[in-house]
Amino acid sequence: MPAPDSLRPHTETLANGLRVTLRHVPGLKRSAAVLRVAAGSHDAPLAWPGLAHLLEHLFFLGTERFPAGENLMAYVQRHGGQVNARTSERTTDFFFELPPATFADGLERLGDMLTHPRLDEADQLREREVLHAEFIAWSQDAAAQRQLALHDGLSATHPLRGFHAGNRDSLAVAQTEFQNALHDFYRRFYRSGQMTLSLAGPQSIDALKALAEQFDSHIPAGEALARQAPPSLMASSPTSYQQVREGCLDLLFAFEDLPSASPQALDFLCMWLNSSKPGGLLATLRQRGLADSLKATALYEFSEQALLHIEFKHRNAEAAAHIQPLLHDWLGFFAAQDDWVPLRQEFTALLQRRQETGSALQLARWDGEGRDAPLLANDLVRLRETLKQLHPADSVVEQWHLPTPNPFLQTPSEAPRAGLIRGQTSAHRGLRTFAQDRSRGRRERSPMQFSQALPDNGRESAVYLRWQLTTQAPLDFQSRLDRHVEDVREEARQAGVDVSFEPSGQQCLLKLVGLQAPMPLVLEHVLATLAQPLPEAQAGGDTPPMPIRHLLKALPNHGRPSSALPVPERDQSVWTTARWDGLSIGLSAATQGALGPVLARVPGIAGEDVNLTTMPRGQRIWHRLQTHGEEAAVLLFCPTPTLAMADEAAWRWLAQLCQTPFYQRLRVELQLGYAVFSGLKQIDGQTGLLFGVQSPSLSAAQLIAHIEAFLAGLPALIQQLDATFLTEQQRALAAQLQSCALPCAQAAELLWQAKLAGRPSDYLEQLPEAVLQLDRPQLQAAAQGLIDAEGGWCCLSNGACPPEHWQAAP
Repeated sequence: MPAPDSLRPHTETLANGLRVTLRHVPGLKRSAAVLRVAAGSHDAPLAWPGLAHLLEHLFFLGTERFPAGENLMAYVQRHGGQVNARTSERTTDFFFELPPATFADGLERLGDMLTHPRLDEADQLREREVLHAEFIAWSQDAAAQRQLALHDGLSATHPLRGFHAGNRDSLAVAQTEFQNALHDFYRRFYRSGQMTLSLAGPQSIDALKALAEQFDSHIPAGEALARQAPPSLMASSPTSYQQVREGCLDLLFAFEDLPSASPQALDFLCMWLNSSKPGGLLATLRQRGLADSLKATALYEFSEQALLHIEFKHRNAEAAAHIQPLLHDWLGFFAAQDDWVPLRQEFTALLQRRQETGSALQLARWDGEGRDAPLLANDLVRLRETLKQLHPADSVVEQWHLPTPNPFLQTPSEAPRAGLIRGQTSAHRGLRTFAQDRSRGRRERSPMQFSQALPDNGRESAVYLRWQLTTQAPLDFQSRLDRHVEDVREEARQAGVDVSFEPSGQQCLLKLVGLQAPMPLVLEHVLATLAQPLPEAQAGGDTPPMPIRHLLKALPNHGRPSSALPVPERDQSVWTTARWDGLSIGLSAATQGALGPVLARVPGIAGEDVNLTTMPRGQRIWHRLQTHGEEAAVLLFCPTPTLAMADEAAWRWLAQLCQTPFYQRLRVELQLGYAVFSGLKQIDGQTGLLFGVQSPSLSAAQLIAHIEAFLAGLPALIQQLDATFLTEQQRALAAQLQSCALPCAQAAELLWQAKLAGRPSDYLEQLPEAVLQLDRPQLQAAAQGLIDAEGGWCCLSNGACPPEHWQAAP
């Protein structure tokens, strides 16, 4: 099966030796760059664990040309993009996403920080403290330690058994030998021949190539280095081992001497191992009560080696003995297939759909990782060798079946032609108001509003369904609900529709965002699943998250009063007695027509808009939560004083202005910890500023004192800002909020929050205008209102309530 050309990006090697992949996608609202350097933690000298990780951090400290306030991180944040980096075993990735108009400036900053990094010892010492804080949090994180323990059966000489995160003890910054090693690592690996630059966006291939050539011209030239092959993964035979822990069986398989191929070969095997379709391994394990879930993942691939992890969650210890024979029997069935033609066809269809719906950053990352093409001949050779080393059964006993095709992939990916409201011409498209939507909903006796705030002739759309509960949610509702819909959610994801449930407080929100063509069928399957009983609660549950993530997950449940609800007679009552409403965005007339019969099957009582109580104003409420781990964490949510559009606009501008200086002050200067962030957050239509810190050394009271001290300095900070810079920030924010610049998922979320806040239907037009109407005095007044907690403050923490200024929640 030859790969369709449409699935492949343009690739070439530029004059300076830089390899580039370029992907032109006309419909994208963002452009993205991913730079992959062929050097990672396993390439650093053994004497200095964490050296590669430290260097990655140092790149983000700013340069002489682009200092901290103008470097890549600050620039991307200011323009509403995203940026990050990751040091892996054999690669280091730098990536960002920006609006196309600002993309060239972002790429210029990426090139400058890689060619002129700050490597002086003072910066290294400060950044080493950040790595040490990460190391402490990582050491206390149960999930991270369990992941590390998966390597315990490997050879002690393989680098996967080593320590590579870095801390104070391993990074001897003051020693000359360390400085020599750091500079030598940078000189050897950060050269053009060691790099692959992947660009994706709406720009033409010629425009993207011109940007890549500009980037390439500043990167130091150098050939690709041949890296020494690592020692064997296993010290002796056999080449697999198992680990048994409560409720879980982990199987690890080590592969050697594999033929060269793309990562798609192992991806293909994992996809079908993970399938829950009838006749497959997981379905059989569930049917026999041996396992509840199966997850196959490639933990490591480099050169001719690979490490495969298969995790089985089971209900009793006796089940583990029966799982492996069934696994090898299924592998025998899978290995006997003739080139896996039907499975490869579906894999190609999945890849095509993924590339049709992927964001610019997702596309650039897949291209950079080599996950951009269907299986080729050399991939099949590697797949056969992989299966051979897995020792599949020679004689298959069970009656296995290939999985049925994904029903959502059978739906044509093109959106139906958009329809118009009676009396409209094409010039009126998108002008229907929320008020009109409400009146139409009343006539149809449906609480679903069909918003026309976005054009209805696009490929993507969104459907939001919310249930206001009238009975208590069942025990472990979130985890049981996630397991309940995991199969349909995975198939929907493959077809370009993200499905998520967000239970919080006394409500549950279902979101479907993505390609609109399969949306009605996906919703039909989700609702059919909800009509079935929830699975039983599992003993043990998920691994507790780190403290700051625990607080983030809990935030929507706090800050607003709630009343006690009766206990339902059965789990299904949580749906049948609830009141529901919803919002759909960007649906064509044809898709709306297909959605109508599906909405008639939504469980519960159809109701008009459900009004939720806002957070208490003028108070500083402290919620203390029990979290896993010893580090102190604080999450502060500061709502706007009123629901007026002007307040929301001012808070958005404050959030943009705070982001870089807050990070610079608490993370870089004060070295409080590595989990430091701020931004804008909307909860049930309430807009607020969110500040978060987790620290290995300070108490919660000390952390909130630092946040309050930063906020107290906001008026002075605003006053000191150059007028030109302030205007540029304001215009950049307004440009991000233009409906034509918003990706579908982001626009849908804004419109959903607007519905909850009672905004007019032209909210997306009013919001950027409201931002542009602000001036410095209004911004300073907003900052003072923030300091005075006029909208109230809601703090979640794992520490005790400070005695001053705060009121402990009941």
